[in-house]
Amino acid sequence: MLGNRLSVSDFAQSVKQQADIVKVIESYIRLRKAGAQRFSGLCPFHKEKTPSFSVHAGQQFFYCFGCQATGDVFSFVGKIENVGFPESVRIVAQKCGIPLPKREFSSPEEAAGARMRAKLLELHETATAWFEEQLRGPGGALAREYLAGRGLTDEGLKKFRIGYAPDGFHALHERLGGTADEETLRASGLFSSKEQGDGGQGPIYDRFRKRLMFPISNEGGRVIAFTARTLETGEKAGAKYINSPETPLYSKGQVLFNLDKAKPAIRALEFALLVEGQMDCISVFLAGIQNVIATSGTAFTEQQVAILRRHTQNAVVSFDPDTAGANATEKTLALLIEEGFKVKIVNRSFRDSGMDPDRFVREMGGSDFRTAINPQDRGANSRKVRTDDELRQAIRGAQWYDDYMIERAKQLFPGNSTDQKVKAMNFLLPHIRRMPETLAREQFAADAAQKLGIGSSVLREELRQAALKRRDRVEERAAKLTEVERVLLRALAVTDPDGAEARLLAAEALTNNAIWFEHLGSFGAMQALADRAAKDPMDAVVDPDQRALLAEALLAESRPPEVKEVESAVQEVQERAIEGRLRELRAQIAEAERTGDFAGLATLTQKKLELDQALRRLRGQ
Repeated sequence: MLGNRLSVSDFAQSVKQQADIVKVIESYIRLRKAGAQRFSGLCPFHKEKTPSFSVHAGQQFFYCFGCQATGDVFSFVGKIENVGFPESVRIVAQKCGIPLPKREFSSPEEAAGARMRAKLLELHETATAWFEEQLRGPGGALAREYLAGRGLTDEGLKKFRIGYAPDGFHALHERLGGTADEETLRASGLFSSKEQGDGGQGPIYDRFRKRLMFPISNEGGRVIAFTARTLETGEKAGAKYINSPETPLYSKGQVLFNLDKAKPAIRALEFALLVEGQMDCISVFLAGIQNVIATSGTAFTEQQVAILRRHTQNAVVSFDPDTAGANATEKTLALLIEEGFKVKIVNRSFRDSGMDPDRFVREMGGSDFRTAINPQDRGANSRKVRTDDELRQAIRGAQWYDDYMIERAKQLFPGNSTDQKVKAMNFLLPHIRRMPETLAREQFAADAAQKLGIGSSVLREELRQAALKRRDRVEERAAKLTEVERVLLRALAVTDPDGAEARLLAAEALTNNAIWFEHLGSFGAMQALADRAAKDPMDAVVDPDQRALLAEALLAESRPPEVKEVESAVQEVQERAIEGRLRELRAQIAEAERTGDFAGLATLTQKKLELDQALRRLRGQ
């Protein structure tokens, strides 16, 4: 391939012809079959509660009726990965197992950025392997003893690539110093430096020293950062945990620990177990519960919710049972509920144990922990219970979101006084409003009134009003097309040579008799398609409303139209247009007769006769 060097555009065209857009998009979000060639899911590019995102396997494009995001497989990957076109082509090629040609870049800056990211990934891989070596070596004895006390076996250490950063300021620097320049080493987040008096930075030294090292990977399983835990105690130990800083590879609010390993189980079991720390996650995973992810000790973010939503909308939350954990749980629940997740919280007996998930698994065993979580939906629409052993055990006692919040309100504001009930109610009101479904909000409000013992009609009305109010923006879908418009839009959008005759017929009719088509709601899209030259159909239509209409037509499940169907559609458009003009002329003739305008009457009558003849010719009369 190097001898006949492909340009990015040539290689992209080759990749696009081989790539299956459905499979590529399914590696990021969950899609459900909605027809022979159509798949739907929740849009990853904006907040929504019901699916408005569609992918068409035959046409190889996606479209969202909510935010109007659209494009091909490269557009999707570029938008979701936040990368440029050449990088998105590379990612799609790798996903499809297509060998890459020699890389070309559109600018020196783009080339430099790509080289930097590649080098940083290489540095993190080398550092991870080196930390693993240090854990196995003589200097890692204390760290190995600590990990063994936490129940970590050699298999577990290898699975999560846990390592050890030895004491000393330059050990890692000496290992990596010859593999990258100073700028790249500083950008890696593996090193620190002190600011000097002139505002510059002093020499670099190892950021992580005398600490256990937990690699953090991206969704593809590549190490991009670390969490480091001290083994010392006292004032000199520093912070218990420190994380890599923000780098070109890593943004802590956009990464979920263990998602790379947990994705298959999350999709298979249709829920995710969310814990607070890496050790919690590792212990639970190694206990056999593989759909577990962690927030890495940071506050749960909207970006993390969006990432998780690509894989499931069912979550069980198991944060530490202390006050800080309860507050973190409350904030996490709010974000999940806002995004339409069905949420449960580990059961009360587990929370009352005072143990975090890691300690619970070590002291009580993985089987007991599985009985403390419950991912099942409830009610008539709950999904089928799976028969595997894990789910049979795992469905016992987790609380639903509303039950948990009502219990929390009663704990925060105990007693039966009116003042305490009002405080409890005010605590619950914003949580009620967050729930996306009206029926669920009404049930939440009714349960809260009953369990708080609220008898006052005024307080009950407050709860009822909260259930009726919702802050969501209502998303408007595209207006419905007539069948005639569907046929014409699909004909004009044809790219297959076999459909060239049908496309030419529709384009000529539109060009020669545009006046007949002006009354159609999709007239703008038709004009753009008729003039699109070699452009992809969705790229040719700029107006978002018109593009939505085109997407509706292309996402239909019917086959590309045949010439006879186009002829029939064109004839129907012309007939409807003539009939509309005849109605106008009849009204004008009646007015001319009423006012005695005989000259105008003669002209109008002649036009009516001409249109009557044209209509009869169209109908073969």
